[in-house]
Amino acid sequence: MPSRTAISPELREWILATTRAGHGVADVIQLMKDNGYDPRQSRSIVAEVLKLPLAALTASTARSAPHGLRTRHPEAPSVRIDGHTIDISLSVDVPPLRVLDSVLDDAECSELIELAQPRLRRALTVDVDGREQVDQRRTSEGMFFTINELPLVGRIEQRLALLLDLPVSHGEGLQILHYLPGQEYEPHFDWFDPELPGFDTITRVGGQRIASVVMYLNTPERGGGTAFPELGLTVTARRGSAVYFAYESGDQSSLHAGLPVQSGEKWIATKWLRERPYRDPARA
Repeated sequence: MPSRTAISPELREWILATTRAGHGVADVIQLMKDNGYDPRQSRSIVAEVLKLPLAALTASTARSAPHGLRTRHPEAPSVRIDGHTIDISLSVDVPPLRVLDSVLDDAECSELIELAQPRLRRALTVDVDGREQVDQRRTSEGMFFTINELPLVGRIEQRLALLLDLPVSHGEGLQILHYLPGQEYEPHFDWFDPELPGFDTITRVGGQRIASVVMYLNTPERGGGTAFPELGLTVTARRGSAVYFAYESGDQSSLHAGLPVQSGEKWIATKWLRERPYRDPARA
């Protein structure tokens, strides 16, 4: 199949025949990519031929990714993991979201802050080509621990793996972030946009992100909560608690923001989870 913009009668019939034969949308798009089509062009063409909304098709391809896993959502009222009783104080169905109390104890919060302080640098985001960049929307300082870098880090990673029924290998390194008064992270999504040119580079090392866990290491004097504008919900930053939320590609309801710290400071530990085992590109 040569690459072209117009949908020829032959291409249209091939897409219809391939789907009738039992192949999923992700298979069709992959076959088109293998034959020279741009992935973004392929998604648009398939959406038009099959009369599907592009957003629904994007989510479908994410769910159909080979070997992709999903997290188990903790259920109220509580779960006992690793000697911790974790209370679920808030549950939302769409997106799957839980406020988790006592994920970390006071000693663990203090130790993470102490270990992170000497290694803090300006927090970065990922640009459209999959490269790290300074972004004015994110004004905090941060650092990453590698997987199982220290006994404390390994213990927390194992606790989250048991809680969410997802292997430790599917997690990115634990990130510690520090916010001072006025610092924030403006509304954003944690999933990677399949329409951006860097998508293949970012997902080559573990597939799409599927869930996030934001753990609060202290309680700011004022402000610093995590807001979900589409839900009309703000989760208060409280030492030892966390907010967990899961999502698919294109999930607009997972839009969230780290609200400005109004007084005091905020420390958080963030864990991003992938659908497949994650390989740190810096160490690959």
